[in-house]
Amino acid sequence: MLAIALGITMSVLDSAVANVALPTIARELHTTPASSVWVVNAYQLAIVVTLLPFASLGERIGYRRVYQAGLAVFTLGSLACALSHSLPALVAARVVQGLGATGIMSVNGALVRFTYPQSMLGRGVGLNALVVSIAAAAGPTIASGILAIGPWEWLFAVNVPIGIANFMLAARALPYSTLSGHRFDWTSAVLNALMFGLVFIGADTVGHSAGGGLLAAAEIACAIAIGTVLIRRETKRSMPLIPVDLLRIPIFALSVATSVCSFAAYMLAFLVMPFYFETALHRDQVQTGLLMTPWPVAVGLVAPLAGRLSDRIPAAILGTAGLAVLATGLTLLTTLPLDANAWDISWRMALCGLGFGFFQSPNNRTLLSSAPRSRAGAAGGMLATARLTGQTSGATLAALAFRIAPHSAENVDLLIGAGLAAVAAVASLARLPARAPTAKIRRDETG
Repeated sequence: MLAIALGITMSVLDSAVANVALPTIARELHTTPASSVWVVNAYQLAIVVTLLPFASLGERIGYRRVYQAGLAVFTLGSLACALSHSLPALVAARVVQGLGATGIMSVNGALVRFTYPQSMLGRGVGLNALVVSIAAAAGPTIASGILAIGPWEWLFAVNVPIGIANFMLAARALPYSTLSGHRFDWTSAVLNALMFGLVFIGADTVGHSAGGGLLAAAEIACAIAIGTVLIRRETKRSMPLIPVDLLRIPIFALSVATSVCSFAAYMLAFLVMPFYFETALHRDQVQTGLLMTPWPVAVGLVAPLAGRLSDRIPAAILGTAGLAVLATGLTLLTTLPLDANAWDISWRMALCGLGFGFFQSPNNRTLLSSAPRSRAGAAGGMLATARLTGQTSGATLAALAFRIAPHSAENVDLLIGAGLAAVAAVASLARLPARAPTAKIRRDETG
């Protein structure tokens, strides 16, 4: 678990630290803020288009091999980022780094499943969620600390010694898994990359281009057309790259839908609250960072407990309760007065984190355990894809709200987030009567 945790920590941190460093990078590389955004987008795009193919590759050659290769590529990409002296070079290095992060993220859930026995899987998932939450909470602080004592290149250089140490640890400790033996489907991998890439670029066009509505519509229409071809192709395969076989399992499909809606709500809040704190409440950057902290801290405190409870209590109950609390917390954030003090803000943010933490670990456990062990890679890849899809959707909705209702965007986004959390709660509750095909899973797990 230490080997798994170090890898996911680096991949999560490098998304957060780049966001904080963008102004500094733009200034020192003599580029515009709009162009510097591609330092973040290149990393995310590389992950989005390759997650499911890498998860499928893990089923064929082994999850530990994909993880170790991802660590090596991520470490080399980090070194390339630290040595970059122009924006094009940095963006290219971030693509390489993103491909390495995909190798880590795509098999993260599968490795956790092969590390813990079924009766303790909730604990493992809860610990994994705790690590992700701590990394997300510490990212801005770590980035600020490094930038206070050194250049922005150090943000990426620190990954090199950690990556080397983790590679050696992973080589000794990561579990072996059974191999599927099926051939890797390159055609489906290319179609998958085109589909998710066009969706991501179309969403970015909608959110950031004032006159790009027609272009965005064309990009998304092409993505839908490619996706239709891909799904038809995949339904004929026994172990599809797009896990349409798993999506036929009701509890799996509902867990994916719940994850997408909840992460969209999460991203809406995390994008708009800093603007609200700085513009409406007139807090400085340090105060804003501190006011954002109660949410991930609450997630980190609750996630291990929720993971343990999920070994005994259905995720439908825990997840629905947590999402109801999240919807309540987001709604309460819209009632903040203009003279709100730190306590007024902190307990509302902590309430959101409490609800999100009680949802996340049980939902992840259910999603992973509802798939046969031979499809653990596909389930783990779908878990990460659902998270990124939700975050991308939330970011797009937030950007649209800022364009359409600039003077009330914060409240609009928070209310949309509360609505999405409520929809996720309904999907979560619908899992209560849903059952995974346990007989098939048991046969698979015993060979």
